[in-house]
Amino acid sequence: MAAMDIDYTRRNKKPRLLSDAERDQLDEFVDSIHYSSRYNDDNFEYRHVQLPKQMLKKIPKEYFDGSRGTLKLLWEEEWRGLGITQSLGWEHYEVHEPEPHILLFKRPINYQPPNQH
Repeated sequence: MAAMDIDYTRRNKKPRLLSDAERDQLDEFVDSIHYSSRYNDDNFEYRHVQLPKQMLKKIPKEYFDGSRGTLKLLWEEEWRGLGITQSLGWEHYEVHEPEPHILLFKRPINYQPPNQH
């Protein structure tokens, strides 16, 4: 299986979960999140998720990389907490810096989730 090549130094050391109050502030934006169709190369399928620009102002500062002024690479628990919904196996691997509200995701082609016992 191809390596994901994700720069884990650009993530929080561990997922920083939202408080109920923070989640309540983000709920109004969930229906406005836009999901691209999937595209792929030989190893991965990709998609980008476009957050409403106003939503960035409500996301906790711990989710941002101060040196870049963009979101950090988010753990699955973090992006799901923001209201992003997609099937299993997607990894947030990059932020489109010119448009920091666009998050790039990838997962291996033919991804099969681990068996849940």
